[in-house]
Amino acid sequence: MSITTHRPLPTQIREIQLELEEVAAGYGLDFFETVFEMVDYEEMSMLAAFGGFPIRYPHWRFGAEFDELTKGYSYGLQKIYEMVINTDPCYAYLLNANELIDQKLVIAHVYGHCDFFKCNAWFSKTNRRMLDQMANHAARVNRYVERYGYETVERFVDACLSLDDLIDPYLPHIRRRPAEQTRPERSLDRDRDEDGNDGSGKFAAKDYLDPYVNPPDVLREQSEKRREKQKQAEESRSFPERPERDVLLFLLEHAPLKEWQRDVLAIVRDEAYYFAPQGQTKIMNEGWASYWHSTIMTKHALTDAEIIDFADHHSGTMATSPTRLNPYKLGIELFRDIEERWDKGQFGPEWEECDDLETKRKWDKQLGLGREKIFEVRRVHNDITFIDTFLTPEFCAKHQMFSFAYNDVTDYYQIASRQFPEVKRQLLDNLTNHGRPFIYVKDGNHANRGELYLLHDYSGVELRQDYARDCLINLQALWGRPVHIETVSDDMPTVLSYDGHAHEVAVK
Repeated sequence: MSITTHRPLPTQIREIQLELEEVAAGYGLDFFETVFEMVDYEEMSMLAAFGGFPIRYPHWRFGAEFDELTKGYSYGLQKIYEMVINTDPCYAYLLNANELIDQKLVIAHVYGHCDFFKCNAWFSKTNRRMLDQMANHAARVNRYVERYGYETVERFVDACLSLDDLIDPYLPHIRRRPAEQTRPERSLDRDRDEDGNDGSGKFAAKDYLDPYVNPPDVLREQSEKRREKQKQAEESRSFPERPERDVLLFLLEHAPLKEWQRDVLAIVRDEAYYFAPQGQTKIMNEGWASYWHSTIMTKHALTDAEIIDFADHHSGTMATSPTRLNPYKLGIELFRDIEERWDKGQFGPEWEECDDLETKRKWDKQLGLGREKIFEVRRVHNDITFIDTFLTPEFCAKHQMFSFAYNDVTDYYQIASRQFPEVKRQLLDNLTNHGRPFIYVKDGNHANRGELYLLHDYSGVELRQDYARDCLINLQALWGRPVHIETVSDDMPTVLSYDGHAHEVAVK
């Protein structure tokens, strides 16, 4: 189905949007121009299936997600109220079946998201022209489909998508590899060793001091070590020099792919990096948007007749469950807690060193720094640093937070602990790398046979064997040679392998 590029909002909704935009800006929210469009639920479901974009490359998973969303709406199981994407300008979609109170709430919520997209550091490296880029990706993949056939391209896209989380989400912000030097710099450093000496290993010294500064026997020993190290490197021909976390980049640089395959893999990797900050800031982003829709609605946008409906719909969004974490609820409550603490001065050495519970309960220095502090938090943190820095024992007790674990005896998940360190640890574990394993490329020429050797950075959670096997199959399809991954299984160092025909498990 096709989705139009723009349809003007109804006059009443347009007036509300302009009013709420002015209110949001008055609070200091800073956002790109925001373009709203009304869509029906079928169009909203298509946008949601496409990750918020009107055009994506052809693939069956988008159709499957669309079918799931539309059936969920038809059966009354779920409803999408809004959709907003991180671009400049921002594009937001409103559901035409929503009541007027819902449209107000959604518009205020959207301005919170748009401010977060523009101002949060973790979104600063994203492509703000991704709407055009997605259309370009779709056109390129469609050309490959016409040239090589739908099934051929689809199978390759399947393999790439199964590996799309094997990226380094911090790569846009950190230089992992040494910067490429200019030719004069390379010529100067070409013959220097790791200590800054020239190729002979000698230090600069006066002639009469040279035998003492550069003893001949030491120089000979160093020279032998350098030659041996160079010989070992040439014989092993192993690479990369250090483990590479961006597996997709390593495949792009070294896998024996055809040009169209390399382009498709680059498309999948580009889109994975675009969506990565959304996974890194889910709690903060939804909490920030919820904080502002709550503030704007209760202080500016509600009529007397709308209060009950707003309370009902807002509480539905904030509802918690013993079986899952609600990012809206945790995010908004933690932002409110930070604001209250900084308003009252409940931070710093004096607060931390106070051990009188009654004094702490009445603590209020009336500093009024809360609003300034939450804007600072919104600017620099992601979910992990947000939770690690601002989650407190008092907050956990107030909101009755607990950790849970599986009980083998009862065959049921149950409360494991209400102790703050354990609650915080489990929450951070679930957020770190989105709860997924850390995988690195250790050697692209394993055993000097051109085989790919990966390393699982084991942190107490074993790989799911079914997932690992499927990923090895797809990695082998891209690499063209046997693929191995070193991990831990049943507390034993283990290597899982796939050679294109059969799987093998070997205790290391």
